[in-house]
Amino acid sequence: MTEKRIIINIGRQLGSGGRQIGRMLAEEFGCTFYDKELLNLAAKESGFDERFFEQNDEHKNFFKSLFQLHASHIDDSNFYTNRFSQENLFLFQAEAIRKAAQTGNCVFVGRCADYILRDDPDACNIFITADLEDRVRRVAERHGCDKESALKILNSKESNRASYYNYYTGKKWGHSQSYHLCVNSSVLGIEGTASLISDFIKGRMKANDQTTGKK
Repeated sequence: MTEKRIIINIGRQLGSGGRQIGRMLAEEFGCTFYDKELLNLAAKESGFDERFFEQNDEHKNFFKSLFQLHASHIDDSNFYTNRFSQENLFLFQAEAIRKAAQTGNCVFVGRCADYILRDDPDACNIFITADLEDRVRRVAERHGCDKESALKILNSKESNRASYYNYYTGKKWGHSQSYHLCVNSSVLGIEGTASLISDFIKGRMKANDQTTGKK
């Protein structure tokens, strides 16, 4: 019998500590951690320069701003539609996520992994939020800017992230229906939130084993 994998997909608000929590969970469960690392995998999958994936990362309007025209409106024979459209960059990244998930235990941060792996019975989908004050503070510390500038960065990047997710999944980013657990990291702090999610994942695995008759 194939050994059960642990696949953790983390959606997160900017400044919520989601990436840090993801790393903690990866270490605890012995998972390979994927965040920006997915861009390198997708580049290898496609043969394109990794910089194209970095520019397009969770940003739905990259090609629109570059060409002032959505790829779907370009003739099918056009090179950018066939190989270098924004949709194809997403598909290359999605394939990289699927292949990585097949190799063993993984933690994926963002990039619609919960949707891409929606048919994987081992996947556990988590969304992490935090109070606005905490998120602004973390963004300000990360970028070395004042709170007003941090708020602008937060609003801009979150708008891009939500648009990207909604466009490719047909769902609403951050809505509870898309996840097994939604949690506010401001309540318990980063370490406490990681511990809570860990307990939830263990409980869910035990419940699934009981349902399927595994021991």
